[in-house]
This record gives sequence, structure tokens and C-alpha cells, in this order.
Amino acid sequence: MKPFSYLFVLSLTGAALAQPAPSPTTELQEVVITARKDSPSLTVPSLELRQEQIAASVPGGAGLVDAEFYKRGRASTLKDALDFAPGVLIQSRFGAEESRIAIRGSGLQRTFHGRGIWMMQDGMPLNLADGGFDMQAIEPLAASYIEVFRGANALQHGSATLGGAVNFISNTGYTAPPAQARVEVGSFNTYRAQISSGFVSGNTDMYVSITASHTDGFRDWSKQESFRVFANIGTKISPNLENRFYITYVDSNSQLPGNLTKAQMNNNPQQAAPGSFRPTVAGGAGYQERNYRLFRLANKTTYTDGGDNTITFSAFWSWKDLNHPIFQVIDQLSNDLGFDLRYEHKGSVLGRENTFTVGTGFMWGGTNDNRFFNINGTRGAQVAAYRLQATNFNLYFQDKLQLTEKLSFIAGAQVAYASRELDELQAFPGVNPPGQFTGLPNTLNNSDRLEAWGFSPKLGLLYEVDPKTQIYFNASRSFEPPTLGEATPAGTGLLQLKPQTATTLEIGTRGQRDRVSWDFSYYYAWVERELLGLGSPILTPTTTVNAGKTIHQGVEFGLNVDVLRNLAISSDRLVLNQNFLWNNFSFDKSAAYGSRLLPGYSPVYYRAQLLYEHPCGFYVGPTLEWSPFSYAADLARTTFADPYALLGMKFGYRTKKGFSFFFEARNLTNEIYSPTVNVVTNATTSPAVFLPGDGRSFYGGIEWKW
Repeated sequence: MKPFSYLFVLSLTGAALAQPAPSPTTELQEVVITARKDSPSLTVPSLELRQEQIAASVPGGAGLVDAEFYKRGRASTLKDALDFAPGVLIQSRFGAEESRIAIRGSGLQRTFHGRGIWMMQDGMPLNLADGGFDMQAIEPLAASYIEVFRGANALQHGSATLGGAVNFISNTGYTAPPAQARVEVGSFNTYRAQISSGFVSGNTDMYVSITASHTDGFRDWSKQESFRVFANIGTKISPNLENRFYITYVDSNSQLPGNLTKAQMNNNPQQAAPGSFRPTVAGGAGYQERNYRLFRLANKTTYTDGGDNTITFSAFWSWKDLNHPIFQVIDQLSNDLGFDLRYEHKGSVLGRENTFTVGTGFMWGGTNDNRFFNINGTRGAQVAAYRLQATNFNLYFQDKLQLTEKLSFIAGAQVAYASRELDELQAFPGVNPPGQFTGLPNTLNNSDRLEAWGFSPKLGLLYEVDPKTQIYFNASRSFEPPTLGEATPAGTGLLQLKPQTATTLEIGTRGQRDRVSWDFSYYYAWVERELLGLGSPILTPTTTVNAGKTIHQGVEFGLNVDVLRNLAISSDRLVLNQNFLWNNFSFDKSAAYGSRLLPGYSPVYYRAQLLYEHPCGFYVGPTLEWSPFSYAADLARTTFADPYALLGMKFGYRTKKGFSFFFEARNLTNEIYSPTVNVVTNATTSPAVFLPGDGRSFYGGIEWKW
């Protein structure tokens, strides 16, 4: 595979105006010149406009990640893109695109196929109808910036999950250069590349991105290959009406090296788990992989009357073909479709500024799920045939009323309906081959259905100290039905799981003062029926169950500081970027577990880089990823993941047009560590829970923009 990839650079330019001195008898009035924040596209707002809108309207944890920030180094995975986003804990399973991603403990123990977060593209969900999402369906290099709404602050997008929403905002013909190419190479036989183009012709703009990548991986049996096409075309039907059409194609193939015991990891972290690569029993499961193709069409239409009223209608359809040899070979063919209709009105109530948003969304997905014995990575006899369906419907509103010049009150709510259905199409009473796990006896009439209604209100206060500084408070409810992957863990029918709900309080501040910018939130959530992979004695050690009442609390703190300015010349600087997370998640006086901490997460995570930046575009400095405390890998607290600190460095040169380059080194001390674990009930009986991180590695890239 020949990869080509790119980096997109946003830069700001300014000009100074000069005029002759006025005569003594002339009195000039003050003239204030401000940069325009208007977006050339109605469907895809500019970064500057969204920064202003979020600061003025969101009473809680929310912010933006400029793609220019993460494109100064390797930009292959969600971890590369979101590692400095406040409140986001993201850890790769084995240097792979697929990761454990959690916000406020959402999907805390899910090391594959994300859940608990609304993953979006330009305000349209990338999640399947059951709520799950694939990390491989996202291309960080095709984004202009990323919005992160933590918790109930995602209500404006119709999301009512504990984790919130991550919204990838696409490049368009207005923001992308006419031609661009980037090539990355690195350790473990890694190649990644992209070519892209953006242009405007009359009332039409278009953006196309093509990416290909290959890596053999740090571990044995961890090769990954992908090919992605992301494109959108926008048409301004009139100055107040715009339509944008999206096309996505993904072909992703990943070998799965599996989990190791701590002894195996410390002895040789590069080895694959025997059962994941070569089967431990003749004829048993092995050569495990996750391969799929995705084709997605979406459309978004925005109308504005030029000021007070905006209507947006979006719709999508996605087709997914999954071939997944693990304990069984899972063969799934899925079709998902949905729409969202949103109306926003800016006006006044009792003489006070008021913004009202109301919307409704619908999603439906149908999956043909066929399962087979895994015979050395190939299909053996069929053991299950299901028809799975998921339906979601929600109605949401949010109102922001300006009580005083500086204080605003925000109220909102979502009413949601969700159903999960399973119809068994055929019984397969067959005989189990040696070493195969099949779960419960498979008999016909396993058809079943889960359905639930949820009501999720939100109240908030937003105080604007000045245009660049806000203080906020909010109280909210969240509602999360199980995904089909959680409800059908081993081809044994539909588990009777209930939706997870939570009540969350949050207080915090964000702002900028001269050399310092910050984003700080403290939250406390009472979670009911939390969906956790605590295992079932008759199914698997990682089966999802409703765990009862739990407490999630934590601190999300992003801090950027210009430590020094004007060191060698005017306008150069030494800047420190930091992302700090404190997580404290525990059972709430459980009869079985008391107030024991939940397993599977690091209580403290710290990410930092200290870069010298020259105004010509050169940058250089060290990087750090630090998890300073051990944490339990199992519910019984018999096995613990060790602390780790990863040192690295990066340098490069970036320019608006022409040639740019970067070089990045990671884990320079070659530390053996496990950034995430596969949580089980008791690691004494299931000790293979560790997923080793990459060893010492080096990456470099060049880019050319025309």
C-alpha cells in the first residue's frame, strides 16, 4: 500500500494601517477594527465563530481542538488528535487506531468499539443506531477542528450521554488549499500518507481527502492497514440557503494481538497472546482480526433569514460489512439511517436577549448477524443467525436567557425513546469443536426486545467576567441505553440490560489572561445501573452487566502558558501545554462491593509538552505522558497496572504554503507499560488482562501545500 497524507495549517495574518498626522484643528473619532468571524459556509462554521459561540452559550465543559495543533506531529489516531483535549482520557490498545476513550468515565472499561459518547461529523452522528461507534471511521487529517462537549453540554446536539459528544468539523473548499500532500514514515514499518484538495467555483465548494496507511505494529500479529476517502461538496443555493453533501468510504483491516498476563508483558511486551494468534488448542480460535468496510452518505441543509432564525436538516445512511474472527467469527452486514431537524431563534424575552433551540432526531439500524466457529481464523460450522435492530428517537430543546449583562440562565431537556431487538432466524444445536467457547445452549425462540424511555433535563448558569473569561455551573441528567454489542455478547440471545442514567453537578471556568489560557471543570455524578464489563459466570469474564449505583467525580484541567516570550527575537516564545485529569469512580455503598473503586482506570493522567516556537514556523521541545499511580485491573483487586512515564520530543517547521516537516520521538526510555487493561471480575482466574503500549519509536513526515 502506498500511503499519502497531509497536514492542514491555519494561520492568521494582519496588516497595519498608517495615515499622515492630522492638522491641529482636526478632531478624529476613534475607529475600532475587528477581525470578521463570519464563516464563508452556512453548514460548516469557522473555528473563530465556534470559539465565540461556545464561550457565550455553553455553561459547562466544552472546547475546541484546532487541527493545526495536533498536525505538528504524528496524526494517525484519535489519541494523537485528542490527547490534549481537557476531560478526554484516550488510550490506544496496542498502538492501534482503536482505543479506550472515556469522558467522565463513559465507556470506562470498553477497550474496543466505543460507547457512551456521541461521535459526530459536522453535527451529524457517526454512531450506529445502537450507540456504538468505530474509531476507524474517523480521519483526523480531514478535520479543520474538533469540538468536545463534556457531559450534558452536548445537549445542543441532541446528546444526553454521561460522556457528551465529540464533533469533527470537516475541511471545506473554503478552508483547504487547492492541493496538498503529506507522507509519514516511522517505526514498526509504519507508512501513512494523504493527498487532498479544496477549491471554490462560483457558489460551489468541494473538498476531497484520500488517506492510506500501513503498520506492522509494535507487537506480533498487530498489522493494520486502512484506506479512507472523505469528501464533501457544498452549494449556496442563495445567500441564506446552503446544502452540503458528504461521502465517506473506509476499508480497515486490523490484526488483534490480544491480552497478556503481567509476567508475559514484562518478559516480552511484543508477543501476541497465544490464543489470539496461534490457537492454544488444535482446531480452536485463533488468528483474530477485525476487518470492515464502511460506505456512508450524508446531507446537511442550513437556512438562515440573515439574523434571528436558523433551520438545519441533516440526514445520513451508512452501510457496514464486518468480518471479525475472535472467539467466534462474527459476520455482520449493517444498514443504519437517520435524520435530525433543528431550529434556532435569537430574540428577546422581557427585554432580555434570548436564544431558543429545539430539535428532533431519529435513527434506525438493522444488522444481519451470522456467527461461526473460529477455525484458525476461518469460518467453521455456523452457530447463530440473528436479525438485530436498534431504534432511537429524541426530542430536545435548550433556551438561553440573558438575566443581566454578564449572567445567563440556560435550561434544556431531552425526551428519548430507545429499543433494541433480536430475532433468532435459525437454531444451530451442533457440537462444539475443542477449545471453542459458545456460551449457552443455542435453541430457537431466543427472540427478544428491550425498550425504554428517558427524560434528561438540564439547568445551568453562565457568568461572563469579560469576553474571554467565563464561570459556569450546571445540573443535568443523562440516559444511555445499552449497545447491541453489550446486549448480545456471545451469540446467546439478548441480555436484559437496562439503560444507564446519571445525575451530574458541574462547576468550572474557562478563559484567557495575557500569557495563560485555561479550561477547568469539577463534576460529581450519581450513576444508576452503570453498564460495566464485570462478567457473568455463565457467559464471559467481561460480559456487560448493570452494576447498580456508582459515583463518578473528577477534575478536568487544561492549562496553556507562555512561559517566556521574546527570548531570541521579537514574538518567539516558550509555551507549555498541559492536560490534567483526576478520576475518582467508585461503587455507592454496594451490598457486594461497598464503596470500592471501580477497576480499569488511572486515577491521575497528565499530558504535557514544552515547545520553543519561532515566528518563522520552527518548533522544538520535550513531551511527557504520565500515569503516576497504579490501579486495579480486576474487580477483586488482585492485579494492578503499574505507573508509567513516557518521555518524548518533537521538532519541525510549518509554513502556510510550500514545504513543512516534523520529527517526533516517543517513549525514549523504552518503558514497558500497559496504558489500558481488559477488566475482568477476578484476574486470578483470568490473568491475561494487559495490553502493552508501544516501545521506543520514531516518526517523521514531510508536507507540501500549493
